[in-house]
Amino acid sequence: MKSTLSIFTFLVLILFADKKLSAQQHQLIKQWETDSVLKVPESVLYDKANKVLYASNIDGDPAAVDGKGSIAKVGLDGKIISVEWVSGLNSPKGLGLYKNTLWVADIDHVVSIDVPSGKITNRIKIEGALFLNDVTIDKKGIVYVSDSRTKKVHRVEKDKPTLFLENLQGPNGLLAKDGQLLVLDNGGLYKVGTDKKPVKLVDGMEGGTDGVEHVQGNEYVVSCWGGVIYYVNTDGSRQMLLDTRDQKINSADIGYDAVNRIVYVPTFYKNSVVAYQLK
Repeated sequence: MKSTLSIFTFLVLILFADKKLSAQQHQLIKQWETDSVLKVPESVLYDKANKVLYASNIDGDPAAVDGKGSIAKVGLDGKIISVEWVSGLNSPKGLGLYKNTLWVADIDHVVSIDVPSGKITNRIKIEGALFLNDVTIDKKGIVYVSDSRTKKVHRVEKDKPTLFLENLQGPNGLLAKDGQLLVLDNGGLYKVGTDKKPVKLVDGMEGGTDGVEHVQGNEYVVSCWGGVIYYVNTDGSRQMLLDTRDQKINSADIGYDAVNRIVYVPTFYKNSVVAYQLK
């Protein structure tokens, strides 16, 4: 009996080890990098319908209201289509797309852009905002935007902003998914439902957690501004996919092509976007 139990225990351990190993086999393989002509790109967004990327150019001080900010348009082959496709912004950061409208977090305003014309259609003031950072949009077209300095998340419905969450630690990356909101907050990933109570999914990541994208099931890719990208598994474990801190290359608010599993990484002060195949 003891021998049988020992064999059974050994097999269980092997299965557990294989499962754990398989969860650690993801990797990022570089596909291309744009020319370094962007202007401090903070966020990149994949537009499936139009087969292009949008990148927000801060172009200066990330907190400046200086009118220098813009949105770039980049081809899926890494070729720059237009460095300043839309201009007249301040320090644009997070991007979100709903139908034919591109939404941008811009210091204390949420700006809407008509994609076909490339024209700004509205600037919605978020009262009390100091550093609007990331944007996500749910299936109903409701816009959510984080403010990393006031530690709040705001909600914009039919162009009317309201406070959604407060008393956070330093929220940045947002992702609306299945009627819930995922929030990156100071090294942790949290799920927020209708009760507005954050439930921790994973923590212990770099403090500058920046962008979050859904891969499959309850698995995500998370970027940290300092130059680290993680793969978050269903069980809350995480794997470091990329670490460019030694090269002083940032990895800000990532974009993702879920069909082709391409992660798009804005390098901030290196003024480029890098595409990686997620394996």
